[in-house]
Amino acid sequence: MQGFAGLMWLLSMALILFSGFALIDAAIRREDAYRATSKQTKPFWLIILGLAFVVNLLFPILSFLPVIGLIATIVYMVDVRPALRDLPGGGRSRRGSSSDGPYGPYNGGF
Repeated sequence: MQGFAGLMWLLSMALILFSGFALIDAAIRREDAYRATSKQTKPFWLIILGLAFVVNLLFPILSFLPVIGLIATIVYMVDVRPALRDLPGGGRSRRGSSSDGPYGPYNGGF
């Protein structure tokens, strides 16, 4: 019985890591990237993936709620994330340097 409990613990940790990775990935993507790909909105995915993460932390893996969270996480990873990554810049938040002007980096006028 200890082997089964150990396996369930490993699966539970894998689910927590998987949903945590998806949540962090969704958080670093730009808001306009979600609209450009017509994949709901960033707050929508942050709420869904945040709930999935919390459910995976609180409920045992054999419960019904972690399965729903797993499905939501898989949908994000298989459908939304590739669409966001296909955008120019990968849909990630980009911060320019202090020398960037309105049309790009300033390189001394030459």
